[in-house]
Amino acid sequence: MGNRKEKKMSSDTPRVASVHRTTKETDVRVSLNLDGTGKCTAKTGIPFLDHMIQQISSHGLLDLDVEATGDIEIDDHHTNEDVGITLGMALAEALGDRKGIHRFGHFFAPLDEALVQVTLDFSGRPHLSYGLKIPTQRVGTYDTQLVREFFVAVVNHSQMTLHIRQLDGVNSHHIIEATFKAFARGMRMAIAIDPRRSMQIPSSKGVL
Repeated sequence: MGNRKEKKMSSDTPRVASVHRTTKETDVRVSLNLDGTGKCTAKTGIPFLDHMIQQISSHGLLDLDVEATGDIEIDDHHTNEDVGITLGMALAEALGDRKGIHRFGHFFAPLDEALVQVTLDFSGRPHLSYGLKIPTQRVGTYDTQLVREFFVAVVNHSQMTLHIRQLDGVNSHHIIEATFKAFARGMRMAIAIDPRRSMQIPSSKGVL
């Protein structure tokens, strides 16, 4: 669907991708293995974003290598967004035609007083419903508005439907980290191979 590059998958095709994206503002490289063990290298120049990428890798069991340089002397916006774009592109490439995956995933992640629900669908139709209410403008030097921008970028370029709901929370760091952990676990569920239809595309239309 759309302009996504299709890759035909079989049961023995490694689900890996490497994407290099450059603009006048950023230079981003993302390599991932969907069937990894949670190994991660994250060097974006934005320490809090690195910490969140590590959550995606660790709790999603993705082997993930992210390196980025960008115009962070202006602010973190371009680098944050372009890391999300490139990660989304890598997810789409590694999933290929999405044959055999469960497709849907969900998780409730608590972190102390914070509780966040994430539900997602690798539907081929990008959509984000974002329900976080982060009480502070910054966590350290990280602008908390950039959380939404990161997920917009991932959603649009992986072509997933993503719903994020905050059920509780007063600490900004806890709310954001719970979100990334829930996203990781929901994605881990969605990309797992369903042994009952490992060679089928999980759609009544026959295509995603």
